[in-house]
Amino acid sequence: MILPDGRGVETALIGREGAIGGIVSHGRLPAYARAIVQFEGHFLKISSSQLESLKKASSTLNNLFARYADCLLAQVFQSTACNATHSIEQRAAKWMLAALDRIGSAEVSLTQEQLGGLLGVGRSYVSRVMRKLREDGVLKTRRGRVLVVRRADLEARSCDCNTLVREHFEEVLRGVYPTNGEEIGSEKAPASHVSPARSP
Repeated sequence: MILPDGRGVETALIGREGAIGGIVSHGRLPAYARAIVQFEGHFLKISSSQLESLKKASSTLNNLFARYADCLLAQVFQSTACNATHSIEQRAAKWMLAALDRIGSAEVSLTQEQLGGLLGVGRSYVSRVMRKLREDGVLKTRRGRVLVVRRADLEARSCDCNTLVREHFEEVLRGVYPTNGEEIGSEKAPASHVSPARSP
């Protein structure tokens, strides 16, 4: 959500399990969402006209993208519920776990200011949460980087929203959502967060 003062709140996190753009829409319709690349990495792109041609030529491919759209919408629904009901610590832990899954690394390029913006809270709130996680040995921080050293403890402090989204992916698109034990290749897909480009 882009607010009148220019602040944005994340509604979905997309990485190596998904895609943005014409994957979940048709043709050159106006984009309602704004996608921002949060982490560096490799990605593939295709023109919307080529993608539409492929969808029309293959009902299997079209069905795959439709199922992915369902999974993406489920993530948005879960994010809305999470923002309304869970603590800042739970939401911060959930966000970091989701990011780790999507980039395939224990280290995330992230500042406290960025995390506060993604969660829609002030930097001071995030600072207190991160300090507690550092003191408890769950993670380490350095300038612009967060290294999770005890994932199980981070999971214990998170809400179950990330797990629920993963389970839905597994039911609708089995094998697409990254798992904790998955071997990571040499190339990483970038993770982007998506928020509506306009205020209601």
